Amino acid sequence: MNDYKITQQVKRKSKRFAKPLSVTMVVLAVVLVILAIIFDTGLMMPAFLFAALYYVFSINADTEYEYAMENGILTIDVIRGKRLKDLEVIAPNWHESVAKYRKDGGTEKLKKFDYTSYDDNIPYYTMITYEDKEKIKLLLDLNSSMLEAIKRVYPQKVYLQ
Repeated sequence: MNDYKITQQVKRKSKRFAKPLSVTMVVLAVVLVILAIIFDTGLMMPAFLFAALYYVFSINADTEYEYAMENGILTIDVIRGKRLKDLEVIAPNWHESVAKYRKDGGTEKLKKFDYTSYDDNIPYYTMITYEDKEKIKLLLDLNSSMLEAIKRVYPQKVYLQ
């Protein structure tokens, strides 16, 4: 049997009203906070509601889909969020460039997201990046083609060996 994998990524266009709606929610939240400080603290609840709505809306406004057909099995993944633009480093977990972020012996503690397979035979990589201006650590099983693709975009930030 022939093994094959075909992938396609589709980015959903933003709706016309997305940007004005986002600006309106932020302005209303700020105005309500100011009014709550000046007049009545009861206005604080609607301000937080608009802030929460903005957060949920902004996450869902940037959506992509990845279609993957592998050996006759079609999977559709929804990808939400931001692009990889604030990358600090990607390196094997044992590499010195990520040593300060290790759980044992590291000097800098970060919020960790483990997306590995837990297979001892597959080496995993540590990615340090930013999410909402907060530095985070991602543990990933990256294959050589994915590493090479990321290295082409960020040559000084990806360590393969």
